[in-house]
Amino acid sequence: MTDIQIIAFDADDTLWVNEPFFLETENAFCDMLEDFLPYHSISRELLTIEIKNLKHYGYGVKGYILSMIEAAITITDRRIGVETIERILALGKQMLDKDIELIDGVEDVLEALHGKYRLVMATKGDLLDQERKLNKSGLAKYFHHIEIVSEKQEPEYRKLVKHLDIQPEQFLMVGNSLKSDILPVLNIGGHGFHVPFHTTWEHEKVEAHIEHDNFRQLTSIREVLDYIN
Repeated sequence: MTDIQIIAFDADDTLWVNEPFFLETENAFCDMLEDFLPYHSISRELLTIEIKNLKHYGYGVKGYILSMIEAAITITDRRIGVETIERILALGKQMLDKDIELIDGVEDVLEALHGKYRLVMATKGDLLDQERKLNKSGLAKYFHHIEIVSEKQEPEYRKLVKHLDIQPEQFLMVGNSLKSDILPVLNIGGHGFHVPFHTTWEHEKVEAHIEHDNFRQLTSIREVLDYIN
């Protein structure tokens, strides 16, 4: 991998903890509506509405809040009260106010690579929310470029590689999602290091057995240095 010039890192559940906060909020939401449906039915309805709303709201806490409100309206057959909506809004604000919990080893890896490679944070989601998390994380100083997009698919990666003025084979993406971080990058000719997180959003799960010269399966982000540094 001597040709690599750019190393890009996903943010949520690669640099810092994210999905467990959504699961925590989902649990509270399901408890709130347990008089109407069983937990699993509430969870399924919320996921269905979330996915349907991605084209309208994109990814992130704000869209999640709106989807929770819509799900509550549907689940209660429009009998939801103002107090319940207020509780849902409060859950969302609690998520936005969460402290940033860095993944173990992240700062050590960034420190070791900084100055040797151009480092990029490449993530999707709400611009304001992702900027807030990056600033609170203290990691911004390590990155040459920040890319926050609505989706991470092949066209977005091709555009990023072109913007960085490199060839795809000079680009390495490190992330926890095979669907968003790895497969699109491999498909355009780049390199992908998959670092799984212990929880993954259902929409990001994909069944894939990858056999590719540019792919590495890691167990922790620290192992990036075994191949790169």
